[in-house]
This record gives sequence, C-alpha cells and structure tokens, in this order.
Amino acid sequence: MRGMVALALSAIVLGGIGMAQAQGTKADYERAAKLGELSRGKVFRASVSPNWLDSGRLWYRVETGTNAFEWVLVGADGKLSRFPTEAALKAALGGKLGTETVQRLTARPQPGEAGERVDLVFDNQTSSEITLFWVSGSDRTPYGKVAPGKKYSQSTFGGHAWEVRDASGKVLGYATAPALGGTVVVDGKRAAPTRREGQRGNPGASPDGKWVAFLKGDNLWVRPTAGGEAVALSSDGKPKDSYDGTGFFWSPDSTKLVAFRTEAAQEHKVYIVSSSPRDQTQPKLVTLDYLKPGDKIEHPRPVLFDVVNKKAIALSESLFPNPWSLPALGDSGWGAGVTWAADSSRFFFAYNQRGHQVMRVVSVDAASGTPKTLFEDTTKTFIHYSGKFWARYLPKSNEIVWMSERDGWNHLFVHDATSGQVKRQLTKGEWTVRGVESFDEDKGELLLRIAGRTPGEDPYHVHFARVSVATGALTPLTDGDGTHRIALSPDGTRYLDSYSRVDLPTVTELRSTADGKKLATLEKGDASALLATGWKQPERFVAKGRDGTTDIYGVLWRPTNFDPAKKYPVIEQIYAGPQGFFVPKQWSSNYGNPQQLAELGFLVVQIDGMGTDGRSKAFHDVCFKNLKDAGFPDRILWMKALAQKYPSLDLTRVGVYGGSAGGQNALAALLWHGDFYKAAVADCGCHDNRMDKVWWNEQWMSYPVDKSYEESSNVVNAHQLTGKLLLTVGEVDSNVDPASTMQVADALIKANKDYELIVFPGANHGAGESPYGKRRRMDFFVKNLLGVEPRSR
Repeated sequence: MRGMVALALSAIVLGGIGMAQAQGTKADYERAAKLGELSRGKVFRASVSPNWLDSGRLWYRVETGTNAFEWVLVGADGKLSRFPTEAALKAALGGKLGTETVQRLTARPQPGEAGERVDLVFDNQTSSEITLFWVSGSDRTPYGKVAPGKKYSQSTFGGHAWEVRDASGKVLGYATAPALGGTVVVDGKRAAPTRREGQRGNPGASPDGKWVAFLKGDNLWVRPTAGGEAVALSSDGKPKDSYDGTGFFWSPDSTKLVAFRTEAAQEHKVYIVSSSPRDQTQPKLVTLDYLKPGDKIEHPRPVLFDVVNKKAIALSESLFPNPWSLPALGDSGWGAGVTWAADSSRFFFAYNQRGHQVMRVVSVDAASGTPKTLFEDTTKTFIHYSGKFWARYLPKSNEIVWMSERDGWNHLFVHDATSGQVKRQLTKGEWTVRGVESFDEDKGELLLRIAGRTPGEDPYHVHFARVSVATGALTPLTDGDGTHRIALSPDGTRYLDSYSRVDLPTVTELRSTADGKKLATLEKGDASALLATGWKQPERFVAKGRDGTTDIYGVLWRPTNFDPAKKYPVIEQIYAGPQGFFVPKQWSSNYGNPQQLAELGFLVVQIDGMGTDGRSKAFHDVCFKNLKDAGFPDRILWMKALAQKYPSLDLTRVGVYGGSAGGQNALAALLWHGDFYKAAVADCGCHDNRMDKVWWNEQWMSYPVDKSYEESSNVVNAHQLTGKLLLTVGEVDSNVDPASTMQVADALIKANKDYELIVFPGANHGAGESPYGKRRRMDFFVKNLLGVEPRSR
C-alpha cells in the first residue's frame, strides 16, 4: 500500500508540472533539472549481480520495489526458488551464502573496453563520507557522495573507471565497472595492487633462464645469469635513434632475440595559456607534446640478434619501410612487437603502413633474416586498425587467425602460417564481428561479439556466439531482440545473458555454455512505476538513407508534456566520429542531455548516418577523406521521414549540437546544410583536421596531408556560415588543440559573420558539458529556436 501511495504521489508531481504547455519557461527548466531525480529508483528487477556457488548454481538479490527486495536461488537446472529475506535464503543453503562476488579498490585505475550502461554499487564501510569521481584519462569528474555505512548505486558503463576519495580528499583507490555491474566494498584498507604492479620477474630473461637482456645507454646488451661479463649486442644505437623499451622478444629456444630500434618523432609543442590557474594568481604557460597530421612520427624497426654468436643478423626493411605501427600477432593494432614460431625458425609481425591502406603480415627467417610477405590486406580507403585489429598465431596447427574487412564485412579468416594462403573463412555474411571476447586455446574456440546476423533486428544490437577455429561451426549464445551482455560462471558452464533496448527494460536469462540453451528467465525489468510518472521512453525509428536502400537508425525523445497537436522545433544530438556508432541501444531511465532538452519544448533526435562504424565497409568508407559529410544526407532524410509520420516535428526550426568530433559536425551542419539546420552549438570541435591529434585524423583522412583536409575544414569554409552559432571551448583543452576553435572565430570575424563564443578558463576537453555550459546551450536553443527569453515566464 505504501508503494502505491508513493507511486501516485510521484505521478502527481511530474504530471502536475507537465500541465504547463508553454515552452522555454522557468517551469520547463525546473522540470528538466528534476528528470534525473524523478526517474531514479523507479525501475525494478532490472539488475542481477550473480553470486556463483558450486555446480553452476547461483543466488542474487533483486530489487522488486521501493526499498523492497527478494533473494533468489537458481539451481544448475535453472529452477528458481524465491525467498523474502536473506535469512530464509541462508537457511535453505544450510547456513552459508557462499562468497559474495564483490570487488575491492585497486591502487591504480584499470579502465577496460567501454561496454553498456550498468549500475555499480559502492558500499561505504568506512566511518567517513566518501566521494566518487569518474576517471577519464587525467581528468576526474565528481559524482555522488556516500555517507558512512551506506550504499550508493552509480550509473556508469562497463569498463569505466572510478576514483574514491575520503572526506579529506585522500584517494582511497579505484574501481572498474564489470560488464554486468556489481558491488565495490570501500573499507578503508590498503588498495590492492593492479595486475601489472603485482608482477615479478625480469621481462628481459631468456626462456631458458640463462640470459638477461637489458638496455645500456642507447644500445642492447645481454648478461649471463650464471655470472660473467655483460656483452653489447648492438653499437649502432644513438640518441633519437636508439634501442628502446618496447620489449625483448626471445625465440623459444633462447638462441635469437629481437629488439626494436626506434627513430624518434619530431618535436611538436602546443603552447596554451591558462589564465586562471587554481594554484597561483598569475597566468601559467601549459606545454603539450602533441603530434599533428603530417608530422614526422616514430619509426620503429625490428633488429634480429644471434645471441650465441653475439651478432646482429641483417634484416631488410623493404617490406615495412614506412610503418605507423608494427604490432605482434596478439597485440592491439598499435605499438611494435613480434610473435615467434614455436620451433624458433621464424617470427611474425604486422606492418600497418602509415596512411592505413596496407596491413601486411611479415614472416622473417630467423637464420638468414630474410623477410617475406605472408599475406596482406590493401584498400583504396582505410583499414580500421584502431578498432578492428585482431590476430593470433596458433603454434599447434601452424595457422594465423586474422580479422579483416576484405569481403566488405568485418570477419575472421584462418591463414596457413607457412604459405600465407587462406585455409578457411571462420565467419561470413552481411553481418559483422564486433570483437573477440576470449580465445580458449585448449578447445580451439573463440567467443565473439557479433551484430547484424539476426534478420529483422537492429543490426547494431550486440549478440554473442562461439566459433570453432578448426571447422568454422558457429554456435549462437544469445537470441533475445536487444543488445546483449554476458557474464560467465567461474567454472565456465553457465552464463548470465542480459539484454535490453531503449524501449525494453533489461531481461536477464541463465544459459548453458555448451549449446547456448536458455535454462531460465531470471528477471524481466519492470518500468511501470517510471512510466506512471509521465516519463517518455525514446522511440526507435528507421528510414532509408541517401541511396534509397540502406536503413538508417535513430531515436526520438519527447517531453513529458508532449502534445501531438503542437509543433515542436527539432534538435539533433550529433557525434559522427568514424570510430564507432553512437545512437543508444540499451535501456536507461536517464539519457541525460536529450531528455533534458526535450523538456524545454523540443523534440530531440540522435542518428547514425553513413560514415560511422558498425555496418558494412562501404557504409563506413563514406567518411574517407570526407569528414565534412558526417552522414548529413542520411540524417536529413531520416528526419524528413520521421516528420511525415509525426507532423509535430517542425523542420523549419532544426538545431544541432555536439562536442569534439561532434563539435566539428555541429558547425559543419551550418556550413554545408544551412538550408536545413538553423542553429548549432559546437563544443571543443576539431574544426580543422590538420590541427588535431595525428592518430585520429590520419586514420580517416589518410597520409600524406592533402587537399581533402582543407575541403573538410570548418576554418577554411567558415565564410559559408548561415544560421545561429555558439562556439564553446576549454581554455586548456589537452585533447583537441583549443586553437582549432579560435581559428574558426578568427575566420568568422574576417568573413564578417556573427557568432557567440564561450571560453571556459582553466577547463579541459568537454567544457561545454559543465553545468554552466549545459545551461548556456539550453538558453541558446530556447532563444534561437523557440524565440523566447529563457526562464522569462
């Protein structure tokens, strides 16, 4: 009864505020500010954190209502037993619950691959208040506070790292959100060392333990572990072209050693004045080492040594003359390394040519130093090394598993490690391998994230499957219509599969690892209390793109007081960075900016147009040397199709906003599509790709720098501005050179164009997402699309 009264009151609160039909009013702003608070704690049965027992059993606690819980025991056969109290569950288990699956703080942040939105519960067992900070590189963003003896559920994403500080500001440690969320115990004890900090041993030691390799000055030396004098293997190393700490790669028989000699990159300093530093009155000069497109980058070269005879073996560089990277077959697409054959006869590495149009696997004969091309991928556009590089050498079968888009979709191939010939294609079809989660070498099986394989389903939804390297037999492990996350049991026999959509709260199932068979549906998320408040979930919408055949996917947010008889301006939240796709695919009760903007009297959309990742190679290639495109032809057609379905969209008043690459996109909308977009807010934009970091821009715009950079430049094309523009930038942005925004401002002044500019003193990247930046963005759209003074009524 108490829950029903609380539900009714929350409906009255939001519903009462929603009675106002004016737009951009003080009430609208207040309602927008309260959305997060009003939506919090109103979705139940949506989070399952497993506590695994023996024989594939588990138990969990699930929230069934406000301050109401249920304890559930799941048998190995999937049978569920539900208990009203923890004591009842404990009694059923003979007095012991087993070890609860929790994590403790670590001494260093350990961010992982970004996953889906999850809840990370912080259990403060200390005697003082703690504060949570989101970790992003060197930045720390404060979030919630947790009172002593209390628990706090923080919404985050799998793989995101969090810093915990005590009341005095002392850092207690760090936590990383697991794929399905979980609990972090903060007990004040010394933070555990990270895996790297806990390692012991000498990385330069040979496999047989007889030698240790080390660097002395600019050269490579070895020392016998049994005693004796150290010997210099090289003498050609010199400053700015030295043997480095990339690694020492010993042959399995300990007779050969590969090290890397690296010619240094050029020096490129970016100088920024911090006008208002916190630690002093006078301005401070900030200096960044920051390579840009076209700069001279590091040039690593593998050098092969015969350790027995203490000499180098000459190795021609003709097959890898201009590397961006030389990764081993087991690394990411970055860096440098080699992978030795099991018999020590040769070693392998990948040659990622600068410009990213050649990815070649090189095999080097260890006796002669003769390199040969084993196989290679080439393209006239780009190879997405930064997101789709995966390779493994399989010594038992003398094979290499290789990820490639050579057939137009991202798939896995098996090559013979001697001839280089393709032996079989493991995955194929008009769908994508999104990534390899793990490789079970004993079973010869890969656990994959895949997308687009299920007909009629959103092709961006993540599913999981297992594939046999020997046969290519694929076993689907998930099948619900949504985007999925899985968590394996410790013994690997069971896993939890949790899936959702923006219009479907999380469903959690227990499945068998052997065949993917569903053993039980554990929970189905219940959002009825949230929906009863008047909260509007986003709507999925699909329309044809510029070619008339390709489906373009996006979502629409409406205000809680939406009136279908009214006309609403439209705002697009944009980020068209080619490294990913960005329309949300999973359930959330709080989508942040889009929902808050909608409350002011707008319809807000987010769309993935051509040129973003996650689909076919042809879909992705639209961005090549063409970042100004940003999928705009597809976005505009999508909004026009949506307006045909819903006449409440007023396409004569369309705004757009974004940050970083999205800031570049937002301004590009006004420069090249000012007939459609009327107002834009561009935060910390990489407005000229010659001004931004070298790796991101050369990945899509290639090398050497050519006229295409100028053609996509917002600075060069600033004179084409139409509509209303607000530029924002952090004064000491270390991600995107803030001069990029200032050069746009300079070009607009020279072109006699009106615009607004906010520079955030002392702020880094993403300053437009600060509370002040968000409020000014809201005000800008209210003024320029609604035509009213913000909060004036």
